[in-house]
Amino acid sequence: NIHLPPLRARGSDALLLATAFIERAAARQGKAITGISRAAAEKILAYDWPGNVRELQNAMERATALGSFEEITVEDLPEKVAAHRARQVVIPLGDPNELSTLEEVERRYIVSVLEAVQGHRTEAARILGLDRKTLYRKLRAYGMADDGDR
Repeated sequence: NIHLPPLRARGSDALLLATAFIERAAARQGKAITGISRAAAEKILAYDWPGNVRELQNAMERATALGSFEEITVEDLPEKVAAHRARQVVIPLGDPNELSTLEEVERRYIVSVLEAVQGHRTEAARILGLDRKTLYRKLRAYGMADDGDR
């Protein structure tokens, strides 16, 4: 078995794959699209891609079909990708309605650390100061564990 972390935990892989999917779709569709705008690239990197590579491929094929410029723009991306806000661990002060639960802050931080280490869970556990089993247990609790994480 080969363990491959989800796309959301593989950093810039999403952008590399998106570029390849756009190149293939543009060639197939006879379009002169050669790249991705900076703003669209930021949205692609910020999105979680719960459908993993298949969802990314479908989104890039759609964006290529809708694209009318040399680059894919944010407007060409599916609405859920274009409207997605990057996960950041931000602790607002003042308004109690804007505060997150401790569990949500912890989940976001764990995801950020996993992204920073390209999904390497042993390294993430070390940085987080957790036992590896504790990290896996937390990931399962957050619904983020892969089938191989048992």
